[in-house]
Formats: sequence, structure tokens, C-alpha cells
Amino acid sequence: MQSQANKLKEIVENSSPKSRPANTKFIAVTSGKGGVGKSTISANLANILAQNGYKVALFDADIGLANLDVILNVRINKNILHVLKGECSLSDIIINVDKNLMLIPGESGDEILKYSDQFIFERFFDETAMLDDLDFVIIDTGAGIGGHIQLFLEASDEVIVVTVPDPSAITDAYATIKVTSKIKSNLHLILNMTKNEKEAKLIFEKIKKVALANIGENLNLNLIGKLPNDKLIARSIKQRTLFTNDSPNSSASMDLKSIANNLVYKLERKVLKDSERRSFGSFFKRLIEQF
Repeated sequence: MQSQANKLKEIVENSSPKSRPANTKFIAVTSGKGGVGKSTISANLANILAQNGYKVALFDADIGLANLDVILNVRINKNILHVLKGECSLSDIIINVDKNLMLIPGESGDEILKYSDQFIFERFFDETAMLDDLDFVIIDTGAGIGGHIQLFLEASDEVIVVTVPDPSAITDAYATIKVTSKIKSNLHLILNMTKNEKEAKLIFEKIKKVALANIGENLNLNLIGKLPNDKLIARSIKQRTLFTNDSPNSSASMDLKSIANNLVYKLERKVLKDSERRSFGSFFKRLIEQF
């Protein structure tokens, strides 16, 4: 059971900040519809990465339904919109959830990208230097195929689509994949609330077959992992805790550790081919330029 965690630790040791240039990886977690466990997966994925020595920030970009503060059982007073309005500094809104893990609260509305005060933006971008040592930013986006969501997906390094074995959820996940394939040729899929690995692979193959027939072979759709329909996850949600803390050796936690391991491996291989420096500031600049 410890093999996945050990692999992650080995990757951390071999790619420590001292041996490589600062380069934050941005992972967007999205879904075709709500209620499929997207935010729970985002929070627990970030938690696993942080436990294995990476510096991780959760950015709540679920515009209209920002709720990571509820999942993490923390209280927020201000969010990134207050920073963009010039009402507080970036350091005022960041919440340290645990060792190596922080939350950057989003805004429950559609105004996060509407502010264009040049002076405030310059100050904001200067302040983002405090986040330059982050290894990962996990972006919990909204559900669906709205324009704001696509901006976050396009600016991210990797996109994970979450769905469940429900016909309507699968249809909506495919719609998300189809739209996002126009801006990203590589997409990852997580099947949540599955009976077993066989069911997850069967659903994935059906989605992939339809995608290849209608989108084309330029799309590289990858099943990065599955999670079980586990009562432990439901209980942790009700208790406002993380199941990867409550039951670290459960099948759900081990499955998510496997997902984290697969993701880290893919991203570390990309870093070897891509020398472009990325930071939270440069990520936000890409968002603003696209808006």
C-alpha cells in the first residue's frame, strides 16, 4: 500500500527546488456538471501532493459556487476579488491549511476577471512573487463549458475532467471534452464513484471511442485514474474533513495516490522538455490577456 507514496517521495527528492529552476505546474480540475466530486478530488489531490513534500496551493476558481473553504473547514473573510479591487493584499487572503498546503479563495460571482485598474494589477503581480516557490497550483474550476471556465483551462498546464457512471454526467463530460479539445490536445479523465476498475475502464473506452470518432485522433484522452463509491468519502464531506487524512490507507486514498503519482510523472517529464518559467503571476497574466 505504501508503494505509491514511496514513488511520490522519490520524485520529490530527485526534483527538489535546489536542483531545478522554480516552475509552478497548474492543474485545472473541471467537470461537465456539478455533484460529481470535483472539489473533493481537487482538495484531496492537493493534500496528497503536500504530504509528499510539494508546496501546493488550491485556487478556488469555481466561479458562482466557490466552496473549497467549506470542504477544508476554514473561514474566509476576503478573497481574490478584494485583492483585485485594491481592498487588501494577496497575503491577507491566503489561508495556510496545513504544512505545504494553502488556499487561495476565489469569488462567488463572475467579476473575478473584470477589473482592469493598471496600478492595482501591477501591485498584484508584484505581490504574487510570494508564491513563486509553489510546485503545484490545483485549480478547482466551475462545472460546464462556460467562457470563464475555458479561460482557466487554456491557461493551465494540465486539465482533468471528472465524471461519474451516470448517463447524464457522462454526456456532459463528453461535451466538456469536445469543447476543451479545441484548446487542449491532451486531456485526463477521472472516473469517480465507480464500482471497480473494470467499470471505470469500460466507461472510459466508450467515451474515448465516441471522442475519436467525432473529435479526431489529435485528441489524446487519458484515463488517469478512478475512485470508488466509498462511504468514507461521503462521511468526510459531511464532517468537513479530507478522506486522505481520515483514512490514508483506504482504497479511495490509495486510488488518489496512484492518480497523483501518474500526474507527477507526466508533469516531471514535461519539465525536462519545457524550460519556460511559470508562476502564479504569469498564470494570472495569461488569464487577463485572454479575457
